[in-house]
Amino acid sequence: MTTCSRTMLDRTAARSHQETDEKEKEMIDDTTPAESANLSALSDLCTPWCIHVVATLRIADHIAAGTTEITTLAQEAACDADFLQRVLRHLVSKGVFAEPAPDQFALNQAAEELRSQQLFLDLDGIGGRIAHAWSSLLTTVRTGAPAYHEIFGLPFWEDLQAHPDIAASFDVLMGPAGHGIPDPEVLLTGEWEEVKTVVDVGGGTGALLAEILRVHPQIQGTLVDFPGTVTRAEKLLQEAGVRERVQTVGQSFFDPLPAGADLYVLKSILNDWPDREAQLILSRCAEAARPSGRIVILGGVVPDDSVPSLLTPEMVLLGGKERPLTEFQELAHQAGLTLLTSGRLPSGRFAVECRPR
Repeated sequence: MTTCSRTMLDRTAARSHQETDEKEKEMIDDTTPAESANLSALSDLCTPWCIHVVATLRIADHIAAGTTEITTLAQEAACDADFLQRVLRHLVSKGVFAEPAPDQFALNQAAEELRSQQLFLDLDGIGGRIAHAWSSLLTTVRTGAPAYHEIFGLPFWEDLQAHPDIAASFDVLMGPAGHGIPDPEVLLTGEWEEVKTVVDVGGGTGALLAEILRVHPQIQGTLVDFPGTVTRAEKLLQEAGVRERVQTVGQSFFDPLPAGADLYVLKSILNDWPDREAQLILSRCAEAARPSGRIVILGGVVPDDSVPSLLTPEMVLLGGKERPLTEFQELAHQAGLTLLTSGRLPSGRFAVECRPR
């Protein structure tokens, strides 16, 4: 889990140029009015929940392994055969799975895709938290604040701390398994030779920091996240061959950060928080980076001529949002930062670079 890292499910990690293009297309699709709409199709809850259920039961995996008959499928998935058959036949009618013979089910292209999307859809893991959190949207819209606690009894990050299994699935979602290997080229100005120390703020289990250190062997790193999260980072850092060059600090990024580093990285953080909390995070970075450090923000800020995503999981989970550059600049100024530059990295991701004032 990131301390707070977290962006969920745009899951926002450093993404490839193709992923960035896909995200931008989704933003356009989300904000361009349709000429007409089928209200029944848009309000259908049956099909999405059926997809979540078969993903949680790993039905596509069982079929891929050779189990196709409904009774045996139900036995292997530990569920009721009659109800599973109803769910599968509904999905067949929607173009997910095929039934080539009575009581025999097969994969089609859409069902194959379930096998790569199970992390996002599994109701027993972080996917379930995200799915159920949407039921709090009414309260969120009425109050302008997240209502995740109404569903799960605790705010999001506290809930993850209370449920290590859910937190572990969130770590997987935010790391390479969920988003691929992060792009380590995060600088907009200057050269890497100028950077000797990097602090990854809310860096989760260290995927981005490990890749930066692997590519730039002259750099020492510090990973800041909750204690349980940085403990889970040990394996990834060891496997990347950079463990000896990383100091792990188990804390919230709302507390004072390790001071004096050359570069502070905030990746997929600010989009998770309302303005007050986002300003505090930036203030902590400004304090720690003084007098000459830099802060790079990846994710959560978009160019002024872009349209921020309208509805995102961050909104219902945490009350977060994407901010146009001008809005971010004012927030950064209030936090004691000066905007140096902004632009696209080679990966296509939009980045912002700041210095303390």
